[in-house]
Amino acid sequence: MERKCTNQPFLILMQTSRAIQDRIRDDMLKNNLSITDFSVLEVLFHKGKQTIHQIGKSVLITSGSMTYVIDKLEQKGLLKRSACPDDRRAIHVSLTVAGRELMNRIMPEHESFVDNIFDSLNSHDVDNLVDLLKRVKEKVDN
Repeated sequence: MERKCTNQPFLILMQTSRAIQDRIRDDMLKNNLSITDFSVLEVLFHKGKQTIHQIGKSVLITSGSMTYVIDKLEQKGLLKRSACPDDRRAIHVSLTVAGRELMNRIMPEHESFVDNIFDSLNSHDVDNLVDLLKRVKEKVDN
């Protein structure tokens, strides 16, 4: 029997992704942040000091866009730049005290939201979902 290809998995994936992003965007707007702002702060919160290049790779945006986002967050007093002692071309970025306080306040709610999204899945479901998404991503990357 020949398998008929439909776009249902693609549509469901895109609708799910959009719904999650919309919810996160709404939550972050309450904190005067965009999703990209939050993503940068989240990387610094979890990984500590990073170069602009490292942050960009983590949040999947270009270096030009990264500079703009970093500038905005620095103006808000949420992060700071410092010269890298080992490489004069590199700039390190880290959270300020205000940035860490903000993330300590909003991360528990964000993590609870993410946990809640997947709490209807058992560990086998989660493993299968991760495996399937990785397989799709590998196909796209090739």
